[in-house]
Amino acid sequence: MKRIVATCCTLLVTLSVFAQNFSELSGLFQNSTVLNKHYVGFSLYDLSSKQFVYGQNEDKHFTPASNTKVFTLYTALKLIGDSIPGLAYVERGDSLIFWGTGDPTFLHAKFKDAKVFNFLKDSKKQLYYAATKSQEPFYRNGWSVEDYEYYYQPEVSVFPMYGNVIVFKEQAGKLELTPRYFDRYISYKQDTTSRFLIHRDYGSNVMDYNSVPLPKGYINEKPFHVTDSLLINLLQDTLKRPVALLHEPLALDAKMIYSVKTRDVIREMMLPSDNFLAEQLNMVASFVKNRAFHTKSLRQHMQEEFYRFFPDTIELRDGSGLSSYNKITPRSMVTLLNWIHADIPNEADKFYLFPAGGLEGTLKNVYPTPGGKPYVWAKTGTINSVHCQSGYIVTKKGSRFAFSFLNNNFLGSASPVRKEMVKIVNYIYENY
Repeated sequence: MKRIVATCCTLLVTLSVFAQNFSELSGLFQNSTVLNKHYVGFSLYDLSSKQFVYGQNEDKHFTPASNTKVFTLYTALKLIGDSIPGLAYVERGDSLIFWGTGDPTFLHAKFKDAKVFNFLKDSKKQLYYAATKSQEPFYRNGWSVEDYEYYYQPEVSVFPMYGNVIVFKEQAGKLELTPRYFDRYISYKQDTTSRFLIHRDYGSNVMDYNSVPLPKGYINEKPFHVTDSLLINLLQDTLKRPVALLHEPLALDAKMIYSVKTRDVIREMMLPSDNFLAEQLNMVASFVKNRAFHTKSLRQHMQEEFYRFFPDTIELRDGSGLSSYNKITPRSMVTLLNWIHADIPNEADKFYLFPAGGLEGTLKNVYPTPGGKPYVWAKTGTINSVHCQSGYIVTKKGSRFAFSFLNNNFLGSASPVRKEMVKIVNYIYENY
């Protein structure tokens, strides 16, 4: 009996301290002069006790920005498999016919895998690219069309090359383009603009640059407009051999060449928050599931198979978070993080997919690293008036939490909001 009483007393003391700490956490939100000026949602989940332990507006809907990429991560884990299908093909007589799979890594600067390239280049057969139309436009619902020539919004396509961007660099005082094929599309234009600019026409690849001197060390990326004819020309230019264009549906007996490990593409999407990789991973997942490029149907499948079990409904219109039409709740995001935690029990493997606070990606300069080690692994998300973080915390005491911190409708820079988020997440690290 004494042991039971002692145990109960210990439990009551623990719960009392726990409640007191959460009361203090609540105070951080309520007394914040930064957070009280806009719409804030927060949810905290104890991964050990498997329960939500604190929330604020956790059932309200927010625009998640690039936190949407966590849903793309989950889709890729569930549907794509260990490696990205890089090419579908059939061999018929002296012909090699191939189809795109949505694979974003072909000749991408961040991926050195050359299986698909070498397969095409080394084949002794005549090459035929079978064009496949996507069931959707190259921009997703809710994207800002005026951002068409910015690096963060490349077009979505069936057979991407070079990340669907042109790289511009200053080399020995001259402007160099990669791939060099696009040299033919750019010209000089007399302009009085105060800084060096490159402009691309919407719906074509016609480009010009102004008369301002080229800055030393200049580097920039600009999406190119994707067409089947351009794709054929780029393939011929890089493979150094003829490639013909066909219009033929994917063969039922098509074989597959695989390229990069899926987890490595996910990591490259998550750490710098790469919109192109996010959208193309959805294209790959759609191809794997339906042999078609229709991400709306893919998202409907994910809703029916998984997301209907969320505590709240959500709405997703893209895979990157560029669309302001995306709407999630903090506790639905935390539920997703809990599912990822369950699917990847090895903590190192799970954390590999998220930026480590103070060390990597979009969190490199955001969090402290006590003892040289990170304590938060999270995806950020930022668009106009939106700044979010969702991920995992390992506290000083060894507790493990999933959290989602969503901020909408603030004015001005995201910097004060970010600092306040770090303050609160650091409080959780120090006290739980």
